[in-house]
Amino acid sequence: MRAASAQLTQSYDLFNPNGELALLRETVRRFVEREVEPQVLEHERNETFNRALFSQLGELGLLGVTVPESHGGAGMDATAAVIVHEELSTSDPGFTLSYLAHSMLFVNNFFHISNEEQRTRYLDKVLSGEWVAGMCMTEPEAGTDVQGMRTRAELHDDHYLITGRKMWITNGCVSDNEMGDLFLVYAKTGERISTFLVEKGTPGFTLGQQIKDKAGMRSSPTAELVFDECRVPLANRLGEEGDSLIHMMRNLEIERLTLAAMGLGIARRCLDVMNRYAAKRHAFDQPINQFGQIQRHIAESYTDFLAGRSLVYDVARRMRLDQPGQRIETDAAKLFTATMSKNVADRAMQVLGGNGYVGEFTVERLWRAAKLLEIGGGTIEAHHKNITRDLARRPEFFQ
Repeated sequence: MRAASAQLTQSYDLFNPNGELALLRETVRRFVEREVEPQVLEHERNETFNRALFSQLGELGLLGVTVPESHGGAGMDATAAVIVHEELSTSDPGFTLSYLAHSMLFVNNFFHISNEEQRTRYLDKVLSGEWVAGMCMTEPEAGTDVQGMRTRAELHDDHYLITGRKMWITNGCVSDNEMGDLFLVYAKTGERISTFLVEKGTPGFTLGQQIKDKAGMRSSPTAELVFDECRVPLANRLGEEGDSLIHMMRNLEIERLTLAAMGLGIARRCLDVMNRYAAKRHAFDQPINQFGQIQRHIAESYTDFLAGRSLVYDVARRMRLDQPGQRIETDAAKLFTATMSKNVADRAMQVLGGNGYVGEFTVERLWRAAKLLEIGGGTIEAHHKNITRDLARRPEFFQ
């Protein structure tokens, strides 16, 4: 028994636990090399969303990676979602962020809280990539403070009238003056929060400001969406009125885990760039990786990356997508990898010197992208608060 246990331990790969997931990683990695990498600079510089590339994700079955096969998805788990986000982010974190908003914030959330009639109407369109979707939670004066949202939905017979504004919405626009196609929208019904499906073209639903000149992730479109007595059918409410806080919290867990995976992709690419550069770049008649200062940057970056990667994949291994319960772990994963990825990118810039400060060597773009991970999907300060509160309630978490 002991020998069998030792053999199992030696053969287990945390990052590629089985052949199906290993094949998924290889498939996405080839896709990144062939399709994503050649287009990233054009769309980053022009602040444009590559919708044609997005549609290819639908052809690969990646837009519904966590949706059961019985409903047209890939039927895979949280580890699969982490793999896809890590691999895509080694090249284009901005494009990956739009993928996350669609596949996790909308598709994964929608599937778990929708009924069959709603799935029949919408699922095929978002799984294929025909429609680009997103989620509307943040407001101009309510981000981390979800309960402070002011957008309201009032029931009138067979429809709701939604009034308010949503801000920083990824996929809010897909090109100049063109909205995304479908959104999962949170709004107050009385004192509680409810969830609605709102399509582009719904009366009273308009595109506000299109947010440009972002520090990073410029290939991901961001916009304000405005609701002015937006008329939404009762049939487009997801779940029961006022029960959204629970499924909101559940979906925040997979959101934060996949954002953490994006940090892994950023760090991995920066580590690869600085390692290769330090082996080729010479100073004082020797490669610069022979100098202690450079060795420290590389060694600490690898150690931090490996620690973050182990944390993220361990959390993914134990995550159940159909119910909440891992907030403290997903907060910890994102808290660690967000800052880790920024620090690794910073070290890579330092190793490359002047070359690291320009676009040719990639790391300055990834450095700018990494900063958003400390802000979006929950600020690092919010993670500090959540983890401390959860540990105070349940100290057995670290025993």
